[in-house]
Amino acid sequence: MNRIAVFTSGGDAPGMNACIRAVVRCAIYHDVEIYGIKRGFDGMIKGNIYPMNSHSVSNIIQKGGTILKSARSKEFMTEEGRKKAYQQLRNFDIDGLIAIGGNGTFTGAKIFHEEFGIPTVGCPGTIDNDLFGTDNTIGYDTAVNTALDAIDKIRDTADSHNRIFFIEVMGRDSGYIAIQSAIGGGAELVMVPETRTTIEDVIETLKEGRLKHKTSAIVIVAEGDEEGNATEIAAKVKEKTLDLDIKVTTLGHIQRGGSPTARDRILASRTGLAAVEGLLNGMKSVMAGIVNDELVYTSFADTIQKGKPIHEDLIRMVSVLSI
Repeated sequence: MNRIAVFTSGGDAPGMNACIRAVVRCAIYHDVEIYGIKRGFDGMIKGNIYPMNSHSVSNIIQKGGTILKSARSKEFMTEEGRKKAYQQLRNFDIDGLIAIGGNGTFTGAKIFHEEFGIPTVGCPGTIDNDLFGTDNTIGYDTAVNTALDAIDKIRDTADSHNRIFFIEVMGRDSGYIAIQSAIGGGAELVMVPETRTTIEDVIETLKEGRLKHKTSAIVIVAEGDEEGNATEIAAKVKEKTLDLDIKVTTLGHIQRGGSPTARDRILASRTGLAAVEGLLNGMKSVMAGIVNDELVYTSFADTIQKGKPIHEDLIRMVSVLSI
């Protein structure tokens, strides 16, 4: 394998740049030519591919976002689009790929390998922490800390005005950010897609807090909760409890940005290096992850299909510690 390429795809995550840096410099260390693909699969189709060197990744380890940009590609979801991408890789004599992304990225890479045989190793880049085969994903720790910083500030104003705040964090299918933010932020209640929490449960928890002379409360809501988003849930609660002073804050994409934490930089560096060396050792259609502080490679099939449930003790911890 003489020439490989790296790309980022799907939602951006703090630490992606640190991972790109590790991939580029590890490839150079092993005397392998390294190319960057701008804007993910879309850039692959359009031939937006360029050579990289050690200087290309100088001074980026501390930066959020991704210097390779990211985009979602409907065209790559078609066989014709993937044929175009394959031809572009052949034009540049690319022998293998490093994909930094999440489920969608690895699904595309898996299909691409099955159809055209281009070996690909993935790095887990998503703030959702929903990939099987790694304890944490790149960007997750930073996203939680960003959410915590906001929650701490909101609690100050909630306490000052005796208000109840419903704070929405990212997590369409996963409640990992929500549960960690709730524990770290001392929330009274957390609502996540993995467990059923009804509006009646919310009201009962808030009433119990009042009986214990709590004057304010924080409820953390993952955006994908079955009862709706934070605005919808707050409206339902308000309708049944008119005496409560309720406010809503949606943190949104602020959780995707910012300088990555030390944990994310180190995770990104470890998995980036492991992805290159795995590719050079003949691995294909696998993700490099860290489990119990040990490097592991997990097939894309397992990473995509196997779930990563939240430990019930974490959910229980929120209710126990909020009394």
